[in-house]
Amino acid sequence: MAARRAGPRGAEAAARQQRGAFGELLLRMRGLPAALPTLPLELTVLYNSLLFVLGTSDRVIEGEAEGIRQGLLRVLEACGSSGQDLSTEELWQKVLLEVTDETLWAPLHRLGALQAAWWLAASRLRSVAGLFQLLSSAEDLGRVPCSVGENELLALLKAWKVPAEGASMSLVQSAEDLKETLCTAAAFLQGLQEMEAGNLPAALSLLQEAAGGLCSKRVLAQIYTCLGCCAQQMGKPQTALQHLKRALQVDFQCLPALYHVAAVYQELGEMDVELQALGLLYEALEKKPLSAASSSPYFLIRTELLVHTPIHTSLLRHRQPSEVKYLLAQRCLQEGRVADAVEHYLDFLAVLQEGLQQQVPLDGGSALPRIPEAFLEAASALQQDGRHRDAITVCEEVISRTNDLIPRMLEVEEGLEQPESPSPGTGLAGGLLSQKRESLHCLTWRAAAYLHQGWAWVKLGENKEAVTQFSRCLSELLRFPLCGPGAEPTGNLLAEVEVLQKIRLLSLIGRGTQFLELGKHKEALLDFHYGLQVSPGDPAAASYLVQALWKLNRKQEAAAQWQKHLARPMGEDGQQEGQGRPFPLYLVSCVKQAAFPQRESLASSIQDYLRTTSHDPFS
Repeated sequence: MAARRAGPRGAEAAARQQRGAFGELLLRMRGLPAALPTLPLELTVLYNSLLFVLGTSDRVIEGEAEGIRQGLLRVLEACGSSGQDLSTEELWQKVLLEVTDETLWAPLHRLGALQAAWWLAASRLRSVAGLFQLLSSAEDLGRVPCSVGENELLALLKAWKVPAEGASMSLVQSAEDLKETLCTAAAFLQGLQEMEAGNLPAALSLLQEAAGGLCSKRVLAQIYTCLGCCAQQMGKPQTALQHLKRALQVDFQCLPALYHVAAVYQELGEMDVELQALGLLYEALEKKPLSAASSSPYFLIRTELLVHTPIHTSLLRHRQPSEVKYLLAQRCLQEGRVADAVEHYLDFLAVLQEGLQQQVPLDGGSALPRIPEAFLEAASALQQDGRHRDAITVCEEVISRTNDLIPRMLEVEEGLEQPESPSPGTGLAGGLLSQKRESLHCLTWRAAAYLHQGWAWVKLGENKEAVTQFSRCLSELLRFPLCGPGAEPTGNLLAEVEVLQKIRLLSLIGRGTQFLELGKHKEALLDFHYGLQVSPGDPAAASYLVQALWKLNRKQEAAAQWQKHLARPMGEDGQQEGQGRPFPLYLVSCVKQAAFPQRESLASSIQDYLRTTSHDPFS
């Protein structure tokens, strides 16, 4: 009680002190021969000692359960038996089937509950179920059968009769509390596993069971967060929001719930509320972290020690401020809120420039793209906001950083096209493929930076400088000879090659338009021809090709190309329907700038020409 009144830090210090005291006492007792009269006390000391071992750790370490095995061997030794060569599961079976001394039942049951905690933490659910089948008598199981649809492990845990605690036995955590914790952890863990397996109705049922169990406010908020994510995956966004809001009501420090709230509002198309949620999350992350008052300092065995799965880590991952700032920038750019996007991108780039690497997570679960892509997205936002010289400066940073990272020539050998999951014998080829992909990424970023600079100079009215930057982009792409229309790239590098093809197309269109502005119609025509070779039937390249032919007074060819162009279906954005996967966000503004702006005017001229020539067959 004194430790409880001292608060979490006092309780932790007292627990560490008690851990050492119980450990020392246990060593002394084990220095004596095992004897049945003293074993109940020894097993109780072992139980308390292991409770403190678990309670003073941040996570469960499997090797620390060796004390349970030693305790079971001491029991067999006192009964004149042995089991050194048995596995832990076999050892439990031997002890529970052969030991008949009733004074040992209660301490063995408590020790079994502790063993279950270790196995739950290791996701060894079958071992836990097998142990509780042994701990429960056949008569008990007959009276409490597992009904249809009921979870077997939870049924076994609930059916387990907690042994009575004698007045002379002092337990630092009651077996009843431990049972409730095991039930909550088992429901939570299995719910997450079902969710990971895609069995969402079963996951929802188990998580709801866990939400009604014994746990701290922090864990309860985590359970509601997982319930929200499960409901969202089931296509129930409103139910998801209810669970996520409940999580924040239970524990306002459960920031992963706020992150998922933003994701649900994005799915609902309510961008204002989504950005508000992300803004609140960013503000909360920027503040000094509060003490974890929502966790319980009074239970040594807690649910959070026993539940560890990849999906648990993923759903409840704590975001860094830099990630949230980037998400704010990205979402604003995607939705056309250019001024807000610029502000957020510049804040994010400032974090990178200041070298605050601890705020830039590099693990696979991060929401951040590769850093050069973030720079290119910022350049795109700056261009759309009319800050063209700033965009040029940002792109120059990408160019300078990738200068020495690309070989002079890049070729994709057919032998490097490995499957997604290579066999052990393909390690070298897989490593070469990884290096090839990284070189392609660097080439893509560098070429895209020149592309952005070219379009920025176009907006500044500097035609010659724009031609120079587009030419530099095309020169960079010569390092990687793209496949022609008859031999499209296949395999693991398809996505990277498609992006490079798009950059080459946009650069050819960009340079061709500037040649038109400069009156160099033949040079422009050549670029648009090359563009159609890179992307056959591209509407922008085809339209510009028609315009160049028209300006060269090659009207019959222009009309023929236009009729061919009109026969292709067009999407709402002026692009061909079914033109493959979406391209990176940083290219979207370049695609828009490359679109042909005078379609109706050119169409009218072509149609007038066609009407005239139809009446004059000798024209």
